[in-house]
Amino acid sequence: MTMSEWISTWRDAHDVSAATWQKYNSYLRNHIEPAFGDMALGDIKRITVKSWVKRLRRHLSDATVSGIVNLLSTILSEAVDDELLTTNPCRRLGLSLDPAQRREITTPARLLHIAHRCGRYQPMIITAAYTGLRWGELAGLQWHNVALDRSPYATITVDPDIGALHEIAGGLQLGPPKTPASARTVHLPPFLAALLREHAADQPHAFVFTGPRGGLLRRSNFSRRVWHPAVAGDTTRGWAPLQPELDFHGLRHTHKSWLDEDRVHQVLQHARLGHRMPGVRGIYSHVTDPMTDHMITQLQHRWHRSHPDPNTTRLTAVA
Repeated sequence: MTMSEWISTWRDAHDVSAATWQKYNSYLRNHIEPAFGDMALGDIKRITVKSWVKRLRRHLSDATVSGIVNLLSTILSEAVDDELLTTNPCRRLGLSLDPAQRREITTPARLLHIAHRCGRYQPMIITAAYTGLRWGELAGLQWHNVALDRSPYATITVDPDIGALHEIAGGLQLGPPKTPASARTVHLPPFLAALLREHAADQPHAFVFTGPRGGLLRRSNFSRRVWHPAVAGDTTRGWAPLQPELDFHGLRHTHKSWLDEDRVHQVLQHARLGHRMPGVRGIYSHVTDPMTDHMITQLQHRWHRSHPDPNTTRLTAVA
């Protein structure tokens, strides 16, 4: 059996989101099948894979190479499981790939400066940093999944079926969030609930965060027109750089770091960020009301310490 034939069989049995398929198809079409597609599975040797990876690293980042190699390894591991191979040639390649890109995080005070520069998107920036929601979960969030009057805390619910906005082949479509664990309920501190109430009064659309004309948000457009000038500066508006290396996903990392600083229990951190807690702790640990109370109190304190007028949710006072 050739690699291309096995990929076709593997593809039929594999079930991932449309966004993940888009990435997989790119890796398969541009890198894996050109190198190995016509080869018999048994002819793919470890040294052949290692030489191929060396060539990839000449023009691709380690993070991208790591993703490609992991996909190839996954496909070949299933061939081993089906007894088409005795070993996976991707095992123990001895590569020093560094797939983990260290994200910048920010402070509550600097976050306010960045949010102020983002104009009408201020509520979205604040929500991202104080909830840890992903970009797609924010862009796909609809008002019927926001309960601002729930007691004791307002909540945002990430729908398991249409809880995220995905960009697929240039189009926008609602679909499931990144993982099953990402379908979750996120509790909001009181200041954020008040901020979203004010935002709701000016946002008559079904989606919570939209473009100026009510259209769905595209990440690339938002990054170029809104986010990058806010963090990197804009001489035409007299803006000095604030934190050029901070990307939007860094707000999610920021939230995780704030939870660590505030000693929020790990089981609650995993649940809030939409991660599955591994091992025995993931089975026997549960989120409790006192854990949630502690987290909400700490997030509220962060707002009060950083905002020039903590008794208001208005951000226009932050220059």
